[in-house]
Amino acid sequence: MTETPATPPDFERALGELEATVDKLEHGDLSLEDALKHFERGVALARDCQASLKQAEQKVEILLQKSATAAPEPFEPDDA
Repeated sequence: MTETPATPPDFERALGELEATVDKLEHGDLSLEDALKHFERGVALARDCQASLKQAEQKVEILLQKSATAAPEPFEPDDA
C-alpha cells in the first residue's frame, strides 16, 4: 500500500484501524489465534493513539503557556 498526499494523519489512520479491529473482535467470528493477533495489534494501535494524544496535549499546554497574557481577539473567518 503506497501513501498518497491525501492520506490522513497517523492518528486518524491508527484510530480507524483500531475501530475496525475492535469491530472484528466484537463479532467473535475469529479463531482464538486470529483474535489474539488482532488483540495484540489493537493494543499497539491504542498505545500509538495515546502517545499522539499526549503529544498534542503537550503542544497545546505549551501554546497556552506562551500566550497566557495575550488578549482575546474576535474570530473572523477567511472568505476563501
